[in-house]
Amino acid sequence: MEITNLDGIGMTSQRTRERLIRQLRKEGITNEKVLAVMRRTPRHIFVDEALASRAYENTALPIGHGQTISQPYIVAKMTSMLLADFAPKRVLEVGTGCGYQTSILAQLVDEVYTVERIAALLQQAKKRFRKLHLYNIKTQHADGNWGWENQAPFDAILVTAAPQQVPESLLRQLDYGGRLVIPVGSAHQQRLRLIVRRAEHFERVDDEFVSFVPLLSGKV
Repeated sequence: MEITNLDGIGMTSQRTRERLIRQLRKEGITNEKVLAVMRRTPRHIFVDEALASRAYENTALPIGHGQTISQPYIVAKMTSMLLADFAPKRVLEVGTGCGYQTSILAQLVDEVYTVERIAALLQQAKKRFRKLHLYNIKTQHADGNWGWENQAPFDAILVTAAPQQVPESLLRQLDYGGRLVIPVGSAHQQRLRLIVRRAEHFERVDDEFVSFVPLLSGKV
């Protein structure tokens, strides 16, 4: 799916977006489909208006409720890990947040199922999805540790907050041959992890160090 481009001006203009894409290339992002989607997606609508001028900086920004919109490099990295030589159709996202990562995924796969524990963030994200004409996203206000069991199995799962250990419930909801990309560990000791479900076991590969908000239980 594609979105209607929402033009910005000044620090939210297309020229500024191109500068970000060049930076992502320099940092090792090579998936052209991911880069194309990030180029046309208006990140400035996912942050408070006061922060819009910083939307295309390669940095995380606050979105309220103790949460952040992930650094563009991390969004590109995790999306690329999920899609490398792989074409998932149904993807579960744990941690909708402001909806930016969700919107990137929705333009690259058939269906996105996304869960968020903070109701206020989810309501704002749903308005952005409608504004961007992204109608292949299904949302749920729920504890992300439990995933979305009655919609499982999923071809892929992407988690945007860090648990100390990978929740078993998420592993069970991954289809055979499916991939899970998740940051794991305590503060200042988190690693991105790729997990692939095989017939009788899970293959795990740790990638670079990252810094995410913790994956919390319950919903508010």
